Amino acid sequence: MSVSIVVALPKIEDAKKIRTILVRHGFTVTAVCSSGSHALASISELGYGILICGYHLSDMYYYDLKEDLPAGFEMILLASARVVSEAPVSVLTVQMPMKSSDLLNTVNMVDGQLERRIRKDKKKPKLRTWKEQNYISNAKMMLMQRNRLSEEEAYRYIQKCSMDSGTNMVETAQMLLMLFYDEL
Repeated sequence: MSVSIVVALPKIEDAKKIRTILVRHGFTVTAVCSSGSHALASISELGYGILICGYHLSDMYYYDLKEDLPAGFEMILLASARVVSEAPVSVLTVQMPMKSSDLLNTVNMVDGQLERRIRKDKKKPKLRTWKEQNYISNAKMMLMQRNRLSEEEAYRYIQKCSMDSGTNMVETAQMLLMLFYDEL
């Protein structure tokens, strides 16, 4: 599975040629455009991907576009030797005129990095909402008051019950709270 690619170049014909090269080599090109605003609109619907762009689009320069890129996107700048030499280190570049192999190698490298980042992000536990955290806090407080447990002991008790019952901690906390309120 490869990440989505958006190609944004001043001449739409050039962008379509780049798309053809990429698609021929198995990449997914989601959008082809000639303006930064169109590129950003296309990118906003995607989670991760690569933006391949030129130095100056019809409505903005690459560095303006770079500032507005979401965290899951990487930029590859296609530009002259002078622009490439002045580009910041955070922007990957391919010097124009380019060899298609240079572009494909750079896209392959970035694609691999993004794939690893996606897998890593999927492994991270989801952050709890305020409401979910509140259930756990309330259950801890009830356990601390009724059973004279420390906060850490109460948390470990909820965690153990959660593991024993095969439910997540929020559901376990909700069940404990319902048990406490039924006893009142």
